[in-house]
Order: sequence, then C-alpha cells, then structure tokens
Amino acid sequence: MKRIVSVEFLFAAVLVALFYFNVSNYPWWWLLIAFPIFDISALGYIEGPKVGAFLYNSVHSLIGPSLLAGVFIFTSSDIVLAVTLLWLFHIFVDRALGYGLKHSKGFHHTHLGPIGKAKK
Repeated sequence: MKRIVSVEFLFAAVLVALFYFNVSNYPWWWLLIAFPIFDISALGYIEGPKVGAFLYNSVHSLIGPSLLAGVFIFTSSDIVLAVTLLWLFHIFVDRALGYGLKHSKGFHHTHLGPIGKAKK
C-alpha cells in the first residue's frame, strides 16, 4: 500500500513539474533551488518536537499551496503561480520519498509511518 501511495505522489510531482515548465515564466532550475527552502521549517525541532511538528506540518500540508492557488485565481500573478507549483512539487516529492506529516513524538514519526531511526 505504501508503495502505491509513493508512486501516486511521484506522478503528481512529475505532473506539477511539467506544468511548471509549460506555464511558468521562471527557469526550470528554480525547482532545484527552491526545493530545500521549504525544509527550513524543520528548524522548529530545535525548540522541541511539538514546535517542530507544528512548523514542519504548516509548511508540508497541502493547505498552504491550496490557499495560494486560490490567491492566484484572483490575482493571475506569475510569482504566486510559480511559488504554488514549487511548493506543491516539494510536498509531492517528500511524500513520494515517504516523508509524511510529523507527529509530536518526534521527526521520525509521520502519518505515513516511521522513518529513519524510528523505522528500525
């Protein structure tokens, strides 16, 4: 079951990347440059697992890019569209790799199951 979910998110990431390439006025390499920026939210774990999970989940939930897509509908802003697609690409790649939303137990406990040290 987990493999099916990963493949689904991989297809979604590829679709978002192709959409970005075809409609964005920004270079393709922004997908690579922007990718790690969203993971800055993991720095919340410095303050502890509850703060870390909250910040990480705030950035890795589909709610943010969905709201931003709504902003795009009303503004038709190229930058809003680009950020929305970059954000979605990041989330979909993370999920394809098995990184889910975090539980407050710690970074290695996700809604897709344990990862890293917790998996052992």
